[in-house]
Amino acid sequence: MSDRIALTGLRARGRHGCLPAERELGQEFVIDVVLGLDTRPAAAGDDLLRTVDYGALADRLVAVVEGEPVNLIETLADRLAALCLDPPQVEEVEVTVHKPSAPVPHPFSDVAVTIHRSRQ
Repeated sequence: MSDRIALTGLRARGRHGCLPAERELGQEFVIDVVLGLDTRPAAAGDDLLRTVDYGALADRLVAVVEGEPVNLIETLADRLAALCLDPPQVEEVEVTVHKPSAPVPHPFSDVAVTIHRSRQ
């Protein structure tokens, strides 16, 4: 079992979706990521360089959400997962992309896609 670093509720505005209005107006997306890694090397040396800097990670995740639009939040989640697997310390990741303002014609709280990716 890996140690975990979680970053939840990260908000960014993007233009993702299949409908023209979603591309034109944009909307808020909420991102949750859980990284699986061994934190012992960082803890042993009290060294940020041996773990994941979650502030820098948040900046990179927001840049993806605010960047090139995609049709599906599944695609967005996959791009975010690939970014999370960039640091060599990260063995696996769970990414959830929430689209609370999705164009659903009924009352709802949230639409979300969760994916799991690993180096293996």
